[in-house]
Amino acid sequence: MRSGWLGTGPKVKRFESDFAQYKGVPADRVAAVNSCTAALHISFIAAGVGPGDEVITTPLTFAATLNAIIHSGATPVLADVDPVTMNISPDRIRERITDRTRAILPVHFAGRPCDMDAIMEIAREHSLMVIEDCAHAVETEYHGQKAGTFGDFGCFSFYVTKNVTTGEGGMILARNPEHIARARVLALHGLSKDAWHRFGDEGYKHYYVTECGYKYNMMDLQAAIGIHQLERIENNWQRRQQLWRRYQESFASLPLTRPAEPSADTRHAFHLYTLLVDESRCGLNRDDFLVALHERNIGTGVHYLSLPEHPFYRKRFGWRPEDWPNAMRIGRQTLSLPFSSAMDDNDADDVIAAVHSILSSPDYP
Repeated sequence: MRSGWLGTGPKVKRFESDFAQYKGVPADRVAAVNSCTAALHISFIAAGVGPGDEVITTPLTFAATLNAIIHSGATPVLADVDPVTMNISPDRIRERITDRTRAILPVHFAGRPCDMDAIMEIAREHSLMVIEDCAHAVETEYHGQKAGTFGDFGCFSFYVTKNVTTGEGGMILARNPEHIARARVLALHGLSKDAWHRFGDEGYKHYYVTECGYKYNMMDLQAAIGIHQLERIENNWQRRQQLWRRYQESFASLPLTRPAEPSADTRHAFHLYTLLVDESRCGLNRDDFLVALHERNIGTGVHYLSLPEHPFYRKRFGWRPEDWPNAMRIGRQTLSLPFSSAMDDNDADDVIAAVHSILSSPDYP
């Protein structure tokens, strides 16, 4: 605030450099933007994906994943998820490839890495772009390699609920320096120079509009928060890991489906903790469970209803949820418990006690 520079400037450059160092990539391979949605959209444009192309992605994700494909002019194609990992299934990806397929968009759901060996093999076989949605996966690793560094692009979110937050914000990581250079131009109106360089201490510099871009840049105010968030990333991850273990042990005896344990040689980001509520097992459905938790002052989320459940997509594409049975079942049974490094042991006790009390209550079967 005292610097007098609030827009895109030196703090953004510092945040980009720090993030690149954390990911183990050159500093010229990252670009900060104002959301992961923007990162995804720009990645498609920079990759040349557009009208007439198809992009294969998961039906179990937030709307932004799909909307970015639509805004690029491409057509989304859904491949069902693995019922255990809840990530997109490589076998289902193969089934959905056509001569119009141009890219695969895997989402590392809840911070669990997708099967990137299989996905990258498919991409090589069919000469497809890979754009990783890493909104849940800043800390995620797969076989020793960091999420977002497998594909042509990796897109990250720093929204207020994310493991690293700038309030609103995102980051693009690209393998090809030409792609990231174009992404930078696209993120600020298509200008050849950003405002910091136009109005810097060295004097005014002319800019040129090189293409029709967008207003997707990150502010220094946001980046200043992100710099300090990155400094705490490991401690926060360790706290969430402790909370995850606590939940896993506490719910082991209950008639609920807990998330699968992290696979060997991977690092789970522990972004969400989700339970599946099967009415045939526990005597009440997911929505009743949500209400019961609310009555006990426990906040919850749903991550996610499958995308074909939403009216817009059903109308636009003629999708039926039952065509993706794993995603449909998970979407109708899933709920996310409070899960944050800011939670103390008493907070965790309250959540655990509430879940147990619901299933032992005489008000429910």
